Amino acid sequence: MSDHSAAQMPPATPELSRKAAIVGLGETDYALDYQAARTKTPGYEFPTPESLAATAFERALADSGLKREDIDGISVSFLYGGPSALETADLLGVKPRYAVENGGIMAGPLPAVCGAIAEGKADTVAMIYAVASRAIGRKYGGRVFEGGGAPLSYYYHHPWGWSSQAAHWAFVWSRYMAEFGKTEADLGSVALQLRKNALANDNAIMREPLTLDAYLASRYVVRPLHLFDMCLVNDGGVCLIVRRADKARDLAHDPVLVAGWGESHARGDKMRTLVYERQRPQIEDAAAQTYAMAGMSRSNVGHFEGYDAASIHLISQLEGFGFAEPGAGLELCKAGEMAVGGAMPVNVAGGMLSGSYMHGWNHVAEITRQLRGEAGARQIPDLEASLFSLAQTDQVHPILFTRGAA
Repeated sequence: MSDHSAAQMPPATPELSRKAAIVGLGETDYALDYQAARTKTPGYEFPTPESLAATAFERALADSGLKREDIDGISVSFLYGGPSALETADLLGVKPRYAVENGGIMAGPLPAVCGAIAEGKADTVAMIYAVASRAIGRKYGGRVFEGGGAPLSYYYHHPWGWSSQAAHWAFVWSRYMAEFGKTEADLGSVALQLRKNALANDNAIMREPLTLDAYLASRYVVRPLHLFDMCLVNDGGVCLIVRRADKARDLAHDPVLVAGWGESHARGDKMRTLVYERQRPQIEDAAAQTYAMAGMSRSNVGHFEGYDAASIHLISQLEGFGFAEPGAGLELCKAGEMAVGGAMPVNVAGGMLSGSYMHGWNHVAEITRQLRGEAGARQIPDLEASLFSLAQTDQVHPILFTRGAA
């Protein structure tokens, strides 16, 4: 049995490109659970990490067309607590030869599993993420953060006014407005576009049309960021079944190949890196690794899914990856170019602002549907490659996916 501790991200080498593919996908009912929790529907019981994991896994297994005994690896990502990998395997009735607790946020877990498959540790891995944020009353800021009064790092140091991630993004947006002459109404275009995208997704939580007037009238979370600039907080689970690429053919769906990834961290003056540069040097570094590994370039990418914990954070990534020049990302959005049919469709299922806050796993789920050609009304035509980006605090982790032949 493999080591149960979190696996390390393997190097971005061409030898690991396209050695593994996503062949199964399962998600829980984000919208139904959210509405039931908010309205206190009689008889509704909050889900647990175990129940969310089981639902997502069973749906992914059915989606893949594989049998339970085909699953010989398991990777679990329970960000705020849950069973171990082996306990989860017992719960799901699978017998893995590879089992790992693999972090929580979607970045390192998928490359780590691809590396394990390439090393022969497993042929078919069920990657399971579940989080019961609303069920446990999870908070992401305020005087008590992360369950304790002391800051974990300088990011959350109250005397600076940097009391949460939202405060960090408020610094970024204030600087951006000053540098490029933008307004709150300009940033509102991001929330409006992602809400429009969510209207084509039956499982999106926010499916009421949003107007600019409503955006501007919404309360501030951390001035100058409004309520609709911030991600949702909801319960949910995602399962990706990842299989050795040479065994991914002749299944229920076209395989989605994991073609490349990268990793870069901030060094030196973090205030300059995070607020003034908006992680652009790290994004460029990680992007170069990703494209080199995949043997591709930015011009091959027809779809971008970025970690949109805040609207300005998404724009920083869009510009950092070169899909818009610095200062031009909001104009791209206002022109409708982030919609399906635009120059660069972005977060087309609603992202984390209007779709679901699954720490990036919902972005990869949408990429999987898009590259299969199964996204329905929001399908991007003739799509060959999609890019996912996680940029979180001082680190950047992109992953590039390509469509495989059945």
